[in-house]
Amino acid sequence: MTTSSLFSSVSVGELDLAHRVVLAPLTRLRSTQPGDVPNALNAAYYKQRASKGGLLITEATQISLQGKGYPAAPGIYTPAQIEGWKLVTEAVHSKGGYVFAQLWHVGRISHSSLHPDLGLPVSASAIAPADGSKVLTASFQQVEFETPRALEAAELPGIVEDYRHAAECSQAAGFDGVEIHGANGYLLDQFLEDGTNQRTDQYGGSIENRARLLLEVVDAVVGVLGKGRVGIRLSPYGKFNGMGDSNPVALFTHVLEQLSARGVAYVHLVEPRAVNAEGDTSIDPALLETAKVYRKAFRGALISAGGYNRELAVQAVASGYADAVAFGRHFLANPDLPERLRVGAELNKYDRSTFYGGGEEGYTDYPALQEVTA
Repeated sequence: MTTSSLFSSVSVGELDLAHRVVLAPLTRLRSTQPGDVPNALNAAYYKQRASKGGLLITEATQISLQGKGYPAAPGIYTPAQIEGWKLVTEAVHSKGGYVFAQLWHVGRISHSSLHPDLGLPVSASAIAPADGSKVLTASFQQVEFETPRALEAAELPGIVEDYRHAAECSQAAGFDGVEIHGANGYLLDQFLEDGTNQRTDQYGGSIENRARLLLEVVDAVVGVLGKGRVGIRLSPYGKFNGMGDSNPVALFTHVLEQLSARGVAYVHLVEPRAVNAEGDTSIDPALLETAKVYRKAFRGALISAGGYNRELAVQAVASGYADAVAFGRHFLANPDLPERLRVGAELNKYDRSTFYGGGEEGYTDYPALQEVTA
């Protein structure tokens, strides 16, 4: 099957992309300097994956200490972090690529050891994940989740301000834009979905109320960067981190219509097949219909992610239900993934044991195609 659709140009907000293969945000836990500061190794990793006119989205990056949920994950709210991220943006730009910072507040997916002076993790409601998953402590130990503290309504303008400040820091670090992380069971998703939001104030109950915080964050970030430099990631059917909603089609259709009215650069949707994507090369027709439903609700560029291989990515773009496709594990293991997909080359296999934490192994030592064929 021809890859011409995947390697045609496309406008995404204010960016003109040369191709439609995007690096998905991938938590790697390698910002090991004190203060969660990105370093030269991180810059080398992103530079390897940059291509002329291609878009990279960084690993999820906390907007505040309260928003931290994993040890050695980077932040984007201090002067030192800004300087660290400049290493990354300059490296990507040196290859003609674009890079967006993914802004992140984990909410309840945290542990008090990561911010002992701030106490318990926070969320929309005082409900701990009940899916059997564990949380990482500051010492990389897996333990049971603590029950989070429900945020007071009076605290929420401060959360919005943290996002606005992180957008300013991203701009100062040289990023081309930001992606707001509203997916995968983190704070904004915790407010969206009624499985985690049982509030009775203006941020709970109705779909409009539950979407309020996310849209306030979008408006604040757009106020800094402009709508053409802001994207958002959503996971309408995601179960990760114990999530669930009683009427996801109604909820996320409303959210996407509101985002469409605001004219944001793109929406990045996680396909539900991502939860069982290992080795699966088929498209479930029901899931394809899901994509079409949400496609109708959003008029801007749509990036789709989750369980894609070359064939599925080509189909997604050629069919028109996605403008671009984001790859995670395959981009992790193949620093030159766009070129490999373009020529139909064999892909390096990824090593799960090196996904999180560590150094160069499983991070910057995957060979490029020219090294394999030399």
